[in-house]
Amino acid sequence: MSEGRSKPSISVRFVRHAESQNNQVYRDARRVYRGGTPEFDLEGWTNYVNERRRADPDLSETGRLQTEKLASYLAPHLHNQASHPVRIIVSPMLRTLQTIAPTLEALKLRHTQEASSLSSSTPPGEAPPPPKFRAIIHGFYHESEGCHIRDTPEAGMNQPQIKSVLSGFGVDSEDILFEGFPEDPLDGWYCHGTGFETRLESETRASKFYLWLCEFLDQQLKLGTEEEDPTCDNDDDDDVFDAGVSVPGEEHEKEHDKFSTRQRRRRTTILVGHGDFMALVLKRIISGFGHYVETEGVSHRSAFVHFNTGITELEYFGHGRFLLMSSNQMPHLSDPGDLALRSGGSLKDGWAYLVPEVMHLDDEVTVAFSDEVNDHVKEQTVALKSLYLQGHPATTSITNTKRRGSTFLLNVEEVEGAGDLDVLSGGSGTTRLCESSDMTFVVKRGLQVLGCATYHHESGTITDVVLRPSAKSVKTGKALMDAIKNYAKRAGKEGTLMLKPSSEGDHVFFAQLGFQEVKDSGEMTTSML
Repeated sequence: MSEGRSKPSISVRFVRHAESQNNQVYRDARRVYRGGTPEFDLEGWTNYVNERRRADPDLSETGRLQTEKLASYLAPHLHNQASHPVRIIVSPMLRTLQTIAPTLEALKLRHTQEASSLSSSTPPGEAPPPPKFRAIIHGFYHESEGCHIRDTPEAGMNQPQIKSVLSGFGVDSEDILFEGFPEDPLDGWYCHGTGFETRLESETRASKFYLWLCEFLDQQLKLGTEEEDPTCDNDDDDDVFDAGVSVPGEEHEKEHDKFSTRQRRRRTTILVGHGDFMALVLKRIISGFGHYVETEGVSHRSAFVHFNTGITELEYFGHGRFLLMSSNQMPHLSDPGDLALRSGGSLKDGWAYLVPEVMHLDDEVTVAFSDEVNDHVKEQTVALKSLYLQGHPATTSITNTKRRGSTFLLNVEEVEGAGDLDVLSGGSGTTRLCESSDMTFVVKRGLQVLGCATYHHESGTITDVVLRPSAKSVKTGKALMDAIKNYAKRAGKEGTLMLKPSSEGDHVFFAQLGFQEVKDSGEMTTSML
């Protein structure tokens, strides 16, 4: 251990939405039709739910009370202890927007009052303080199963409709960003949905969102990139520091006091989502990329339970490194008089249905923690392509069958300048050099995939080259390309390798890696020598 080494981190909170009308429908159906008992009336339960369930429901009356309590806790806490702006990532579904809206309204009011009091003392020409928050509405972060009524998809809200919901709470349009949405702002976030999202599709989307989240948080920590953060209005990184070390003036601060003003306010990200999908994302966070991937129709082996408005707190240290500080906490509903408002976090709320039957466990594809190439590498590669390659299918499936063929590790010493990077290649059905195979090359650090590319041996072309933005460096790109060259030469390939950049930025990057432009073709080549 390195006790003297600084370990800066940022605070991350997962918050489940308040109770929705659908939550109330399911709870009432379990009570009326005796769910979980030998007298369970499945037909009555099904008819009751089908008549009352909505694709994108409002909050229940209990849920609205929960949001008020949540705002009374989060708003003063974030105002006094978080830096500006707080990044608040929200599912596009109505119940999550309604859950966080009172908190945004309270933060906005506090910010307006603070700005007004400072305006008289602010020197002429000095910029006003940055906004208190940035609301990032993320199209990947919706609940498992999607937006549907009895398998018939609904488009979900579009960007103007979401802005309209939040504007009712005083949130300005300039404080709202959209990620993972259709290109047309008038299209709903689920406009491409085909119906009920399967468990496998939810798992794939969770992997994709988890990769996006790590990249987003890495950029917040400014690790591996000098690019400006579009969600931040200042370049001051004094809010990113080692929170485990006190500085002069902090001697009397109480660690567990969530309301008093801090001398140093911390960079903070809040994620407002849904119980089941949060569990899929947290599974990836806690397991560090190695986890169980379920077969079609089988729920995950373990899950994280959250009450409505339950809060899970983590610290993020960069490169996919998390500490779980607390899980499913309810500080805003801890008074005896508020206990009746707790909902959605007990076995009677149906969480046991997420645990698979024992008979299904042997059918799962398991991922071992070992030095061999595992399915978690395949999953990350699919997510990486889906997230950053234009035209790649958004829901490319992760294999849910027993492993076919094998993959092998190239000798890292052969990759000049690779340093701490491992380069893997995977073909179909053989560990021998095979002239007819398309090979996928992956560059990774530890268990984290940084980039990948596909080499087509017969044509000598390279396609689907993608690197995480925070890891996009000449060193990483060269490690990937040198591995492909070494493989091609060992397989008897001579001459040049060819690829086609998809953007001007890619053109510049590949030129740095030694590729030269082929006139009037849009392609670039590099010598095998």
